[in-house]
Amino acid sequence: MEVILKNPLDMHLHLRDGDMLSLVAPLSSRTFSGGLIMPNLIPPVTSKEELISYRGRILEAIGDDNFTPYMTLFFKPTYTEEFLKDIRDNLTAIKLYPAGITTNSEGGLSGFDLDEIGDTLDVMSSLEIPLCIHGETNGFVMDREAEFGAIYELLASNFPNLKIIMEHITTRDSVELLDIYDNLYATITLHHLLITLDDVAGGMLNPHLFCKPIAKRYEDREALREVALSGHPKVMFGSDSAPHPQDAKEAHFCSAGVFTAPIALQLLTELFLENSNLDNLQKFISDNGQNIYKNLEFSPKEVVLEEREFTIPNRYGDVIPMFDGKKINFSIKEVR
Repeated sequence: MEVILKNPLDMHLHLRDGDMLSLVAPLSSRTFSGGLIMPNLIPPVTSKEELISYRGRILEAIGDDNFTPYMTLFFKPTYTEEFLKDIRDNLTAIKLYPAGITTNSEGGLSGFDLDEIGDTLDVMSSLEIPLCIHGETNGFVMDREAEFGAIYELLASNFPNLKIIMEHITTRDSVELLDIYDNLYATITLHHLLITLDDVAGGMLNPHLFCKPIAKRYEDREALREVALSGHPKVMFGSDSAPHPQDAKEAHFCSAGVFTAPIALQLLTELFLENSNLDNLQKFISDNGQNIYKNLEFSPKEVVLEEREFTIPNRYGDVIPMFDGKKINFSIKEVR
């Protein structure tokens, strides 16, 4: 059996910088037509010069691959209308991080006072710049995303013309918000479609499945599967593939992030086929993202997958992927 995916898009992708960028960028650019690149470098991407420079380094890292990096800025409430108008043609979205909530987010937002951030959000609305949000509070780890729901509602209701992307949602509560507010959308990761907290910490602790937001309960995973497999037009694939070297994962201060970029299409194909929803995979992996973001440019690409056993490598450089060493049912036959 063969499956053909047209123009796969990863609408939430971490490529890092330096040697790590050189390692992981080609693992996405080979099979994906484009990806929304997260800006939480050290220091974060907050200026036009930094954004253009980072995009250049990405293009250098991917070589001759046909892959379009969709660039983002790290949200600052001090961005002016003049600044955003000047940079508008160079970016696809702006990413908002609550301060200290995940990797390299220390410079994020410490509160959601509309008097402080409202002017910037108004300008983003008028310029049609989507706002991507890592939606977690600093509460109990299993409740952080659910608690953030009130902030999503605050922003969605006060800025109805602002397109808001709830990034890497993990809960049934977040899924329900999609059908309440017209301007709320979401990305869903591969790993949150496949694992629960039991896989992370139910037996022996698996640091390579530890991420933020942390995987949740079975009923939450079921809600994510229902909305993704159904082809819901307001959800799209965003891997949140987040590489860390082995010594940063297998450590007493374990870094948060699951690395899935080179195995995402194979496992998504397997999941959608097992659930008799293969016809909706194209929507999830590309069509919905194009409709949500509008005017995404990319070079056409087809990825041909075949039902042939593939063993996930134990490592890519010094990065351990999700499910390393596991045999899965689909392989990539051809990229054309």
